[in-house]
Amino acid sequence: MGMTYSELSVIGRLRKISKCGPFSMFCKLIHTWKDALSPSEVAQKVKHFFRMYSVNRHKMTTVTPSYHAESYSPDDNRFDLRPFLYNTRWSWQFRCIDNQVFLSFLTGLSVGSKQEIRASGLQRPQKNYITSVIMSVFANTRSCR
Repeated sequence: MGMTYSELSVIGRLRKISKCGPFSMFCKLIHTWKDALSPSEVAQKVKHFFRMYSVNRHKMTTVTPSYHAESYSPDDNRFDLRPFLYNTRWSWQFRCIDNQVFLSFLTGLSVGSKQEIRASGLQRPQKNYITSVIMSVFANTRSCR
């Protein structure tokens, strides 16, 4: 799948335990993997994971017929209300991730918390004409948060 077991473990915990979707997972992994991966590499891994997850999610709902041979089963799927058919393109979520990566590239800073930026002593660069035009384009599109 192109990821290590430790990366899959972190991503799986964020999806299952923290109930993160693509964008919130990307925002959390940016801070977790900031020393090892760039924002575009994190975005690529998150997108690949959710694309493969949505393609294969329906396979987790199938249970072998012999398992339900009895009329009563202590572990059936009646109470699993998660959707099992997903749109594999995740167009809105992936567009929000792409916007975040692009904005982090424009500002020249890695996507980090405000405390990290203040602690490092970095100042945000002054907006020039190009970045102000691009920022206005993003402001006119639908908000991703």
